[in-house]
Amino acid sequence: MTNPPCITAGLGVRHGFFTRAGGVSEGPYASLNCSLSGQDSRAHVLENRARAARALGAEPAALVGLTQVHGAEAVVVEAPWRPGEGPRADAAVTARPGVALGIVTADCAPVLFADAAAGVVGGAHAGWRGAVGGVLEATLAAMVRLGADPARMVAAVGPCIGQPSYEVGPDLRDAVLARAPGDARFFADGARAGHWQFDLAGYCAARLRAAGIGTVAVTGQDTLAEPDHFFSHRRRTLAGGGPIGHQISVIVL
Repeated sequence: MTNPPCITAGLGVRHGFFTRAGGVSEGPYASLNCSLSGQDSRAHVLENRARAARALGAEPAALVGLTQVHGAEAVVVEAPWRPGEGPRADAAVTARPGVALGIVTADCAPVLFADAAAGVVGGAHAGWRGAVGGVLEATLAAMVRLGADPARMVAAVGPCIGQPSYEVGPDLRDAVLARAPGDARFFADGARAGHWQFDLAGYCAARLRAAGIGTVAVTGQDTLAEPDHFFSHRRRTLAGGGPIGHQISVIVL
C-alpha cells in the first residue's frame, strides 16, 4: 500500500494537505474521505485517517480532529482523544511531539502553522465566517502562549475554493467590509449583478501577514475546479446536492 498523496508547503515539520485520493471509501466519498460527521462507513473513514497519519510518520491513534463549527476558538491539545470526540472548535495547537492535528475541509481553507524552533504547531479551519471572526489570530495567540514567536513562524493556506469559483452575495461582502473596508480588494465583480467573487485564500494570507507571521504561503489549488483531486461543497450544491466527503490536512511535531 502506498501513502496517499499530499501537498506540502515548507513548514519545517511533518505536514500534508491531503487530496481525496489514496483511500478506501466508495461512491461520492471516494476515496480518502476523512470526515466522521457524514454517512460514510466509519470503518472506512478511520482507515483513511490512519493512512494520512502513517504517511506523516504518526500513529493513527495520535491523530486528533475537532467538531468544527465555523467559529474562532482555538484549543490546546495535551493528549489525543478518541476519533469523533473532539471539542467544538475550529483550531488546535500543540507542543506535544507525536500529536497530529487534523483539519477537515471541502472548500473552506485549511491553514497549518509551525514554529519548528519552539516546537509548536497549529491547524485551523477557516471558512469565511471563521476567518472574519478571527480564527487565524486565535490560533496564533494560542501558539504564542506555548512559546511560539510570530516572526519565526511559517503558515500555509492549503487547497480551498478559488476566487473564480467562489461567487458570493452581499451578506458575505458586508460582513467582511464591516470589519475592514479596505478588504474590498479581495472581491472582484461577479457575473451577476449584486454578486462578487471572493478570494478566500488571499484574505486568509493577508490576515496572517497582518498578525505578524513571518512567512506565509498559499498552495493555490481551487477545490471546486479540481473534482479529481478534491471534495467541494459548492460543487455538490451546484450539482443539486447529495452526500460528500472531506479531505484532511495534518501537521505533527
